[in-house]
Amino acid sequence: MAHNIITVNENEGQTLAVVGDIYRIIISGKQTGGAYAVIDMLVPPGGGPGPHAHADIQESFYVIEGEIQFKTEGGIYKAEKGSFVNIPKGGEVHCFRNISNTTAHMLCTVIPAGLDEFFEAIGTPVAPGSFLPPPVLTEEALSKLKSVAEKYGQKLYPPDYLG
Repeated sequence: MAHNIITVNENEGQTLAVVGDIYRIIISGKQTGGAYAVIDMLVPPGGGPGPHAHADIQESFYVIEGEIQFKTEGGIYKAEKGSFVNIPKGGEVHCFRNISNTTAHMLCTVIPAGLDEFFEAIGTPVAPGSFLPPPVLTEEALSKLKSVAEKYGQKLYPPDYLG
């Protein structure tokens, strides 16, 4: 009988500073044969990624704590503790921002995996709970970020794309 059960405690998984947020990769695509990845996200007040899309990845979020505003081409949704948001495959442009005064906490699942590798490529390893300020995006840094994003199936949009 094969033993394929994966267990992870609160101190395991790679912790990365990504665009000012902290993402802990709980389960990576390397562990699931690329089927999925699970990412624990801590988002400081005002934090979150800009508008982006990924046509071949389904991304879902469960809000553990805080208030997160999700913007899509279809509108705006305020997700509070216990809320669930699903971004299906297809490439709809979306972004999210912590609109509360405290750190928001979400659990993100991506199917198939791939965003975890993108976060590893652009993130900076940090100790759990250690936030770094968002990077300053010069023209050169933005060009590099767009190039890395495209390598992982992402398309980035201007900050004001969704209004």
